[in-house]
Amino acid sequence: MSDDIHIDGQNEEMDFEREDLGAKPILIFLLSLTIGCVLVALVLKGLYSYLDTYEGRHQPVQNPLARSTTADTRIVEQGDIKNFPQPRLETDETTEINNFRMQEEQTLNSYGWVDQSAGVARIPIDRAMALLAQRGLPTRPQAGVAPPSDVNTAKEAARGADTSIKPATKKK
Repeated sequence: MSDDIHIDGQNEEMDFEREDLGAKPILIFLLSLTIGCVLVALVLKGLYSYLDTYEGRHQPVQNPLARSTTADTRIVEQGDIKNFPQPRLETDETTEINNFRMQEEQTLNSYGWVDQSAGVARIPIDRAMALLAQRGLPTRPQAGVAPPSDVNTAKEAARGADTSIKPATKKK
């Protein structure tokens, strides 16, 4: 049998590592990491400062007829925003989208003229759906059938659009 198996559970070849990692290498690593981060931050601050002054020196000469009195063309005053052409950057996205949605809802759910000179009007969606359900979808005339005249079509449309309640007539 093999001599390296001991009955008492002790193996001389296998033992715990007695040397652990000390605190000094960890502290040196953390200190060098901190110094490296500070150096990178200082380099970036200097780079951004240099680029800002470079951009400031290379601004185009402002037209003497321009109304703005600021020398730096990157600064925009509140009144100048309306002078910019469309599309403009959004300043308050939430309010602007809510106003747009409210305007769209108002348009979709109200009566109004699309083109008054041509006689084209808009009606609310609910009313349009009810009329479509009542009248059905328009169909194409079948081949060989003469299309209806414009006068009769207009009369039928006017009769179908009349939703007023008519009084019942008495029979004699």
